[in-house]
Amino acid sequence: MKKVTDPDGFSVSQLLGLGQQSARKSYYPELTARMAELEAERNRYKWLFENALHGIFQAVLDGPLLTANPALAAMLGDATVEVTLARCGSLAALFAEPEEAEGVAALLRRHGHLQGHTTWLAGSDGRRVPVALTLLRKPNQGEEILVEGFVADITERERARQELLALNARLEARVRERTQRLEQLNTDLAGEVAERRLMEQQLRAARDLAQEANRSKDRYLAAASHDLLQPLNAARLLVSTLRERELDADSLRLVNSIHLSLEGAEELLTDLLDIARLDQERIQPQHECFPISRMLCGLVAEYAPRAQRKALRFRCVESSVCLNSDFRLLGRVLRNLLSNACRYTESGGVLLGVRRIGAMASIEVHDTGPGIPADQLQAIFREYHQLNAERARHRQGVGLGLAIVERICERLGLAISVTSTPGRGSCFAVRVPICAPQAEHWQRPELLLPAGPLQGRRLLVVDNDSSILVGMQALLEQWGMQCDVAHDLEEVLMLDLPPPDALLVDLHLDAGETGDQLVAKLRRHWQLPRLPAVVITADRSDAWRRRLADGNIPLLHKPLRPGRLRAVLSQLLRQ
Repeated sequence: MKKVTDPDGFSVSQLLGLGQQSARKSYYPELTARMAELEAERNRYKWLFENALHGIFQAVLDGPLLTANPALAAMLGDATVEVTLARCGSLAALFAEPEEAEGVAALLRRHGHLQGHTTWLAGSDGRRVPVALTLLRKPNQGEEILVEGFVADITERERARQELLALNARLEARVRERTQRLEQLNTDLAGEVAERRLMEQQLRAARDLAQEANRSKDRYLAAASHDLLQPLNAARLLVSTLRERELDADSLRLVNSIHLSLEGAEELLTDLLDIARLDQERIQPQHECFPISRMLCGLVAEYAPRAQRKALRFRCVESSVCLNSDFRLLGRVLRNLLSNACRYTESGGVLLGVRRIGAMASIEVHDTGPGIPADQLQAIFREYHQLNAERARHRQGVGLGLAIVERICERLGLAISVTSTPGRGSCFAVRVPICAPQAEHWQRPELLLPAGPLQGRRLLVVDNDSSILVGMQALLEQWGMQCDVAHDLEEVLMLDLPPPDALLVDLHLDAGETGDQLVAKLRRHWQLPRLPAVVITADRSDAWRRRLADGNIPLLHKPLRPGRLRAVLSQLLRQ
């Protein structure tokens, strides 16, 4: 029986050449079985052709589109296969672009097949359908080249590709945007760096100006302190001389008032200079091991007379321990504490003592003064803080003494504490490390030095300030000493003086000569290499202190405190 889909309109029987002999097919059982198998195979192929998921078509390479399956029609958007065959009359019409059809034909002629070629087919309503195309050239059947095509719809893949391209485009746009932002940030950063460099240059210039201003201030303070302390020192010496003379009550009261005023001015200047040097860290500790008795001796000689003038008891508890600290700075701390104790105590007494606590020595200053409220125990160490100083007549000093004490203790690494009972008195304690005594330490002197070592002793005073010489001569002669004075070495040699028992020399003399140089010259002049000498100065620099300490020359700062001077001279002349 002839079927519509049979090639060239022939039935299977006709293809086999049986023709009208089908009536005799019962005589050919094997042939009948073979025909059944062929028919079954043909039906299976037809079923696969019509139900395949991918599009299938047959066409002449340069001719018409012969057949197509429903999957291809659906892929192209056509309702039926017939619509597809009618719309695409040729193989070339199946492609969306004519030049693409020519290229495919050329490849097929050259290679005989084409596999996985991606292209666009012409869909209905002008749509372009992305596909993966596989073409097979069938064996030659005359002059026409038959082609079988297998078409896979890659619309989803193409959509994913397009989305990927769009995503890549967005990413590239973001990268460009970020790059532009980074470039802008780099430009801004370069501007900030340039601005910072300019600021650093300005800061360095400002720092240099500030340092130069500090150096200028230091020079001014040094000059001002020297110029101010020189006349103050002369006045203090003269007033101290008057205080030790027998005067009537009115004169003595006036002299004591002058003494208190000068003492206040001296402490103000000294405290201001010290606080400035501490803030600039120009004071560097020089630790050494020394016997505490060496320090107590000078403190007692300096402050016992001061307490006695106020009718206060002054007692010192001796100790033989050796301390590891800076002798000068620790002495400054204790002098400030003793000065406050004597100043604010009106009745009772002052006690200076040493208590051993393990490896530490607690140096304590007790007084029977007005005491300190509990809520003020920390505030008293602030600068310019004074208790009960709401009125000017209650103020004593400017409130820098304890601030200096605290800063020096911090610099030395020492702990300071205070306990107080209002109305009964206070106790300030400084803890200092104890060290093992050494053979070269001084022998423990007597704490209360008599005035005997100064009586009848000869002292040479050299200072380029005539007022200092007048005041110093009057004070020393008041103590029973013989005092010669001179302005420089030339005047000393002109006077042709006998060797004195000790020298008291100013540090900065005329013509750039210094006190230590003058001491060395006078020792050579009298051939007394161990002639005792003391240098006095308003210069508080560490460099001069170390230089004089290396030369084993005691140093006293202006304005001189008579008690301190007397203690040092007594110590030198007793050796």
